[in-house]
Amino acid sequence: MSKLKIDKNGDFEQVLILIHEARNRVFSRANAELVMLYYNVGKMVSQKVSQGIWGDAVVDELAKYIESYLPELTGFNRRGLYRMKQFFETYSNSLFVSTVMTQMGIEEKEATKFVTTALSQMQWSAHLHILNKTKTTEEKLFYIQLAINEKLSVRELERQLNSAVYERTMMSNKIAPLPLTQLPQGVFKDPYIFEFLDLPNTHSEKDLEKALIQNLQKFILEVGKGFTYMGNQYRLQVGNKDYYTDLLFYHRDLQCLVLFELKIEDFAPEFLGKLNFYLEALDRDVKRLNEKPSIGILLCKGKDTEVVEYALARNTSPALIADYETKLIDKKMLAQKLHQLSEQLKKDIE
Repeated sequence: MSKLKIDKNGDFEQVLILIHEARNRVFSRANAELVMLYYNVGKMVSQKVSQGIWGDAVVDELAKYIESYLPELTGFNRRGLYRMKQFFETYSNSLFVSTVMTQMGIEEKEATKFVTTALSQMQWSAHLHILNKTKTTEEKLFYIQLAINEKLSVRELERQLNSAVYERTMMSNKIAPLPLTQLPQGVFKDPYIFEFLDLPNTHSEKDLEKALIQNLQKFILEVGKGFTYMGNQYRLQVGNKDYYTDLLFYHRDLQCLVLFELKIEDFAPEFLGKLNFYLEALDRDVKRLNEKPSIGILLCKGKDTEVVEYALARNTSPALIADYETKLIDKKMLAQKLHQLSEQLKKDIE
């Protein structure tokens, strides 16, 4: 009689998966309860203070009272209680709820429900980063949705905040050099920030490419959600000659190939010719029938906006000319540029 063959590796691995999934669900529920606890405590403190029933002294007494009965509990000191108050007031504010209604096209009741549901999906430390490093309601909502949709860790969210991804995304949307039907909003940025590369002031394009590959996880986080890496120096054969692209990705949501070409100098119009040649080769020989036309991103050390406008005026391929920086840009400067651009667009419309 033959022995029953048991696939131990597969079965055992499945048990591990079940354990990890259960742990994640427990952590998720516990985190949701904790965040809503802070929200509700903040609500009570806010109401008592706004009604003049409680002042600073009473809040101090509350902190000491909680400590005396629950000494092992952290986060409920005076500062923590006021953070909870700020947390509640920020997201229960009618301005924030109306922003959600406008951006998502939903009614007030649904918007209020969305806010509490969304808040409970993030860790408290992530909320603290957003509260500390954002100003407008639109910016806060942007980072909340970004953190949830891309399942960002607290550290990853902090980097996105520090690198001003909100301002860069908004600016890219407003100055897209091609019709929005060709370049989707919110997918591509300008400029890109590669502060993690630690490159010397003088470096070659090969150095830049090598450093990006060595920091591939951080690079993908910077370029955004949905990108799958396909390789560097991707070979394209046209005629009897081989050509090699810099960095090739596939975007799952856009369902197209995305090619990043790297330049360590300012944009020059002749760069577009080579990019378009690569895009044509990709579409003819690599793109599958169910996929959309490939998109090209020229990453340059700098660019003259007017030169870019002229160069792209008759360009038929979906392409973006973007800057890259190897150091973090001052968020205040980016916010000011975004404001100036918005004001200019208003004048142009008028």
